[in-house]
Amino acid sequence: MKHALRTLAVAALLALSPAVPGSAQNMFAPAASVNDMVVTQFEVEQRARMLEIFRAPDASADSALDTLINERLQLAEAARLGLTVTDEELMEGMTEFAGRANLGVDEFVGELQRAGVDRTSFEDFVRAGVAWREVIVERFGGGQIFVPEDDVERAADSPPEPGIRYLLNEVILPANSPQAVARADALTPQILAARDFASFQAAARTYSASPSRARGGAIDWLEAENLPPQIRALLNGLAPGEVAGPVPLPNARAFFQLRQIGEVAADTRPVKLDYAAFYIPGGQSPEALSRATQLRARIDTCDDLYSTAQGLPPEQLQRDVLPVAQVPQDVALELAKLDENEVSTALTRANGQTLVFLMLCDRSYFELSAEDEERLRAQAEEAGETFERPEGPNLDAVRRALQNQRGGQQAQNLLAELRANATITRQ
Repeated sequence: MKHALRTLAVAALLALSPAVPGSAQNMFAPAASVNDMVVTQFEVEQRARMLEIFRAPDASADSALDTLINERLQLAEAARLGLTVTDEELMEGMTEFAGRANLGVDEFVGELQRAGVDRTSFEDFVRAGVAWREVIVERFGGGQIFVPEDDVERAADSPPEPGIRYLLNEVILPANSPQAVARADALTPQILAARDFASFQAAARTYSASPSRARGGAIDWLEAENLPPQIRALLNGLAPGEVAGPVPLPNARAFFQLRQIGEVAADTRPVKLDYAAFYIPGGQSPEALSRATQLRARIDTCDDLYSTAQGLPPEQLQRDVLPVAQVPQDVALELAKLDENEVSTALTRANGQTLVFLMLCDRSYFELSAEDEERLRAQAEEAGETFERPEGPNLDAVRRALQNQRGGQQAQNLLAELRANATITRQ
């Protein structure tokens, strides 16, 4: 089951007032027939309500009815193949879905019921998804779809697809003391319940500790590939206006509201980040920020920081070259906002007592021609150093992506075939 919802908060559920079902005499009137199966008006109302709670891009009655028609066909195909969803499998599916909201099944169902959705409606929704997964495994072998090695290598060598970029608002709540954590916990429902840009921007101006608070939390375009994987996963599937979070950062909690999604020209993904962190006592105090401003005016590149750090304790200047996935999440988020040799002073360490003067030195990419590799290898040997080739594409990951892509296409084709062969009448 693929749905727009990636995170769901209790506050978001409670913010929605219960829907009023149709009159009792029309509750079970047919909305559509699918072969010899009926979809009732009550089911459509329940599913539309559920889609609204899940903040799906289209929560209309037409969308709900179309989904229910598909599920009737999916369940019928499962029955034709002799596949059934056991009570244990149903509970596992419900547990998995509720876990996306960090809730147990009973808690999740309770929130749905308070928002006007029956437990049976949720069970039917999950049962259809579990049954369809079993159909796909039975018909196509699931994730074991064979992909020829030539196709894998061709996909790995092909130009990358256009990238995605996000225009976001952010709220960064301090969480560097028990009192700050308690305050962040108390504010979390309010921030997650923001249903429009104005509400989220007001929260950013009032509560955020980020420099972006003066702009209502607005930050410039961020390329998806430059973001930490955890944050990128949260943003996937959000619609404009929706909020993701809280994201745990060192001494802070982050919330992001999607303003806009855009495309960026195809480019190679960075695999390593070269960055420097110069630590300035005083945190976000005017004196420390003034010193950071003076330092920025004196340097052009990361290498210039070495002269600044002469005579200081070695730990005051930190220079790292790390795979993107190994960069601390708050650092990676700031680096995603920077071009080469740009600086951020948004982070602190030591419970806010130390300002981080963070500078992006370079992003490394995996593409390297054979001629360049030979030249660099010769240079390393002349210098008595060990040559390390930049990381290449992960062929296993490419293979899995192709399997998922082809499996998804096969599933879509099968559903289209089932619909074409069915007798569907909308009332």
